[in-house]
Amino acid sequence: MLIAQIVQNTVTAPPSDSLSVWELAQAGGPLMIPIVLCSFIAIYIFVERMLTINRANQSPEVFMGKIKELVQKGDINGAKILCAQFDTPVARMIEKGVSRIGSPLKNIEASIENVGKIELFKLEKNLSVMATISGAAPMMGFLGTVLGMVNAFIAIAQEEGTVSPKLLSNGIYTAMITTVAGLIVGIIAYLGYNYLVTRVSKVVHKMEYSSIDFIDLLQEPK
Repeated sequence: MLIAQIVQNTVTAPPSDSLSVWELAQAGGPLMIPIVLCSFIAIYIFVERMLTINRANQSPEVFMGKIKELVQKGDINGAKILCAQFDTPVARMIEKGVSRIGSPLKNIEASIENVGKIELFKLEKNLSVMATISGAAPMMGFLGTVLGMVNAFIAIAQEEGTVSPKLLSNGIYTAMITTVAGLIVGIIAYLGYNYLVTRVSKVVHKMEYSSIDFIDLLQEPK
């Protein structure tokens, strides 16, 4: 029987040398190209977003303390200059609010909120791409599995006489490599996406807290 022959060849065959990563990628077939490409894209997005979020995640306490002091003194120009010195979403939101001092409070709140939406959009840039990769990479791996199995059974159907175990194992070999690669890339992208979303949420919390703090400052009796 075919199964018995495969087992016998596996037991009696001498152990082969380990394959390199490049050889495994080549054995995976053409679908390894988009899977590997997705891995590079996911790594690039993760590193680029981490750098951006780290810059945006600076503690606003010292900044807001100086802003309060300048606004209470009536030094609006000084407050604007201070905001321009900080490259953070909180600083850009407060700068817009400072520039609207003298307008109705609702207009100031609306201006700060609009800037906040723009800053949130910047923080979430390319996160949707990473989420797509986390779902698409495993699907491409499964597609490679299906194609590998189809090729294996086509080869078996075309073979006359006794079917060689190697003929069947080649298709399964390709199928397993693409599955493993797709799952690895998908899991890494999924974990990276959720980590970045968590970091963005913390920045948004600081943005909201700082904007409320600034509005409360404008409502203090003079």
